[in-house]
Amino acid sequence: MEERARLTATYGFPMVVAFYLLVRLEKRLTELTSAINQMCNCVERMEVTKK
Repeated sequence: MEERARLTATYGFPMVVAFYLLVRLEKRLTELTSAINQMCNCVERMEVTKK
């Protein structure tokens, strides 16, 4: 039983923290991807109007 508690403390806590951070960052990563795509579209339109 002590071994199980030690393994949970050693591996469980870092896994929970990593999962929590990934869930929290997922929305921000999606928004960042959208912003990058919008910026690419704007740059493409600027290049077309310069020609």
